[in-house]
Amino acid sequence: MIEQNYLILEDYTMEKLTYEEQTKITRAIIKAAVLMLEFGAESKLIEQTAQRLGYALGVDSVEISLIPSAIVLTTLSNEQTQSVTTTRRAHHKPINMSIVCDVQKMTIDVEKNGCCAKHVMQTLKDIQPNYYNSWLIVFMVGLSCASFAYLYGADWTAFGVTFVASATAMYVRQVLARKKFVLIITFGITAFVATLISGLAHIYELSPTTNIALSSSVILLAPGFPFINSVLDAVKGYLSMGWGRWMQAMLLTVATSIGIILAFTVLNLKGW
Repeated sequence: MIEQNYLILEDYTMEKLTYEEQTKITRAIIKAAVLMLEFGAESKLIEQTAQRLGYALGVDSVEISLIPSAIVLTTLSNEQTQSVTTTRRAHHKPINMSIVCDVQKMTIDVEKNGCCAKHVMQTLKDIQPNYYNSWLIVFMVGLSCASFAYLYGADWTAFGVTFVASATAMYVRQVLARKKFVLIITFGITAFVATLISGLAHIYELSPTTNIALSSSVILLAPGFPFINSVLDAVKGYLSMGWGRWMQAMLLTVATSIGIILAFTVLNLKGW
């Protein structure tokens, strides 16, 4: 009987995590959480994924605090008597849901197969954004903005003006993004270029509906995703994240408006 109790106690001791093992697990969890935050996941999904990944890797509890620019994460183990806390800064990157999906798939795989923290870190390093061809993006953005103008009542000439203006603006946006310009400046310059091209068509009266092209050519700059995420975060109780994302979306909207106003000033246009 004593020997049996000793074996049970020994098995229990073997299941305990060392501080070094828990540190590695904590680093793996927060790396996954930062990836999701950087590429546009909502706060509730980030917290749930971090907790699921932590349980799958063997910790008792995962506590996470989110702000728009950083994550603070604590893991508890050994009946919550041992804790590890770490902080990571999150840098803004273009929204990419393929990254978020890859992290979730990895979490499900860890839950099913019981992988270690080293495997998780290697998997996260191998996750790369799936980018479309840049020229395809330019064409499709131009086509979508032109189609919006056509649905709003623009004729075929204004359709072509909108396509050229928005496609050129998207190309400029990609160039500025590759040169790592601040996002607010990128939005302002892109709005200026789009409005300048469509405004020239309006001045030379290429079509009676060029006023529609003026408004439609900047639709590509509508920050819909940040606005949606801000509302979702606020409704689900993440007020600081919701406020931060709402402010980011508002700043992008203001930058777009400044670019449009500057183009109107250069062309001496009174309005749409």
